[in-house]
Amino acid sequence: MIQVTNLTKHYGRHVAVDDLSFTVEPGVVTGFLGPNGAGKSTTMRMILGLDKPTEGQALLNGKPFAEHRAPLREIGALLDAKGNHPGRPAREHLSALAATTGISKRRVAEVLDIVGLSEVADRRSGGFSLGMAQRLGIASALLGDPHTVMLDEPVNGLDPEGILWIRNLLKSLAAEGRTVLVSSHLMSEMALTAEHFIIVGRGRLIADMSGAELTALTQPTSVRVRSPHAGQLRDLLAGDATDIVIRDHDLFDVVGVDADDIGARAWSANLQLQELTPARASLEDIFMDLTKDAVEYHGVTDSTNNTHETEYAR
Repeated sequence: MIQVTNLTKHYGRHVAVDDLSFTVEPGVVTGFLGPNGAGKSTTMRMILGLDKPTEGQALLNGKPFAEHRAPLREIGALLDAKGNHPGRPAREHLSALAATTGISKRRVAEVLDIVGLSEVADRRSGGFSLGMAQRLGIASALLGDPHTVMLDEPVNGLDPEGILWIRNLLKSLAAEGRTVLVSSHLMSEMALTAEHFIIVGRGRLIADMSGAELTALTQPTSVRVRSPHAGQLRDLLAGDATDIVIRDHDLFDVVGVDADDIGARAWSANLQLQELTPARASLEDIFMDLTKDAVEYHGVTDSTNNTHETEYAR
């Protein structure tokens, strides 16, 4: 379990993390989300004792990180995929880490196999692609068979097979009762991987809730209807719908009338329905809406000359 209480970090006059409190529970994958500059990496560094809080505290399984006698067995973390010595082969890098905590060479071989690097384990890691470097970083995080796993942008550089692999790995770790915290900007992947979400902006907590609770914040944006009587159904709904978009001869989307109402009208008119699907906002849509006032850096497109500028919002 990770417990963050009133965590604050100042860099001069800049407040990177501002009175942040949350708990990451074991048994679920928790997504740690926020715009660039939201304070996610700083928070992770404070959890690991790499940065000292200005105020507040971060506890790992009830203790600060530095008070654990065998930290690699408590938490495995990946903050920088290129953080290892480029001249060392993957096996040597992991063996050196293992030696600091009394971890066996057999475990080194196990994690190399888990991440799919066994065949290149004796190659220097400086020649690895970003995806291979990510796998080595994840192997380092898993080395101590830790109770808690914390990964920052673990899917960067991974191919589709690798993304599916890390998704299933994280879910399996959570299913074993471990605490799993994952930071990523890839919303579509986080929607498939995480069950709980902590969203921050400008160093402050914006949301701390399950995926279902996040989705419940939004109303269905439209209802997809499929019927062999599509024309008659559209006529029935035309007076109340704010928009009807025809997708095919038997398929259309309705805005302004909910699914229950459409179903009731179809039943009363004895019109067959083959599909009635409310469409809700995606995690990306919800994230953008929740963080719209907490974005530090706004990209601006000049449609006149197709040039791009960066506006620094403070």
